[in-house]
Amino acid sequence: MSASPSSPARRMLAWAPARRRDRVTDALLVLLLAGLNAALVPTWSRTAEFDAAFTWPLGGYLAGCALAALMAARRRLPLTVLVCMSVGGVAAEAAGAFVWGVAGPGIAVASYAVGRHLPLARSLGSLGVGVAVDAATTLASPAQPPTDMPGATPYLLTLVWMGGAWWVGRLVRMRTYDTAELRERARRLERARDAHVRAVLAEERSRIARELHDVVAHHVSVMTVQATAGRRVIHRSPETAEQALTDIEETGRQALAEMRRIVGVLRMAEAPEDGGAERGPQPGAADLDALAAHLREAGLGVDLEVRGKGGDPSPAQGLTLYRVVQESLTNVLKHAGEGARARVVVDLGADAVTVEVTDDGGRGGRAGRGGPGPRPPEEPGHGLLGMRERVSLFGGHLETGPTANGGFRVRADIPHNRPA
Repeated sequence: MSASPSSPARRMLAWAPARRRDRVTDALLVLLLAGLNAALVPTWSRTAEFDAAFTWPLGGYLAGCALAALMAARRRLPLTVLVCMSVGGVAAEAAGAFVWGVAGPGIAVASYAVGRHLPLARSLGSLGVGVAVDAATTLASPAQPPTDMPGATPYLLTLVWMGGAWWVGRLVRMRTYDTAELRERARRLERARDAHVRAVLAEERSRIARELHDVVAHHVSVMTVQATAGRRVIHRSPETAEQALTDIEETGRQALAEMRRIVGVLRMAEAPEDGGAERGPQPGAADLDALAAHLREAGLGVDLEVRGKGGDPSPAQGLTLYRVVQESLTNVLKHAGEGARARVVVDLGADAVTVEVTDDGGRGGRAGRGGPGPRPPEEPGHGLLGMRERVSLFGGHLETGPTANGGFRVRADIPHNRPA
């Protein structure tokens, strides 16, 4: 059995690629910052204003690589990484090593991580601590370049620099949560739709099984009558008794075929609610004229045509044929409204019974003409699912879809002989 959308196995499959992407991102970020610092060390070491401060180029390379490696921990320990960037930059500076090629961008990246990976309260507190530490380390820095800016300006720039990175992290965090919520909602809708479809199919299968039960009960009743008649005439008219036995054999074969279909429908034990078969006989192909007349009285124009010389369908085929036509015409009346016209063509072929129901779309009942239109995909209707389930019992095929004139078409092929 496959894992459900919310199962631990599926969450693990979704988590593993994200972890790989995070590792690749970490490696690229570490290499980028280490390379940037390595490129700036000789440049700043030869600058007149800083040649006395940065006297240890090798220390700049080594300390820069160490600080860059800390960036891999920014998701788990963002505040620690932020403090290490500020303190490490000043400590290396005091030792004569230039690491601001890592520490400067690293402070921004760590501020982004604080906003991205921490809850709001902790995130704000961590940002405050980071700004305070960075201001303190800036004030204690042994190498202060000459500047004409007012004394508070560097600290304001630091606050803007870190606050902007933090806010970007918050935006990404909120967007990520919104996306996760949308995905979870889509999964819930998918599960609800699947559950609805399963419930509809179970209900329809139970209904089909009850109807087929009535067909089998009819066959058994006929066999009983034929057996009684044969017993009474077996001595007076052996030929009549032989014909009765032949009829019993044929009826029994049909009953066995319908029993196999009942077993195919009932994938779970479910007894009829009324405790037995319905009192009235089940409808069949012979009742299509009465069905068409009834719907004409309801305001739906119905043209019924029966053609072909393949013979009458079996009782179970006739029941399926009747239900397909009934459901199709009911949908026409529901969606196309009164005044619509429908055409029903039944072809009694040698290998299968084919039925096609088409309508003209009415005066605006279809989707796009002011009417209710089809159901949304989250709420599949009982009708099409039921028709497809019935036709599939005989190994048949059902086609449905809109027509060019704005109407709808239903075509079902019901084979005469379905392998048992």
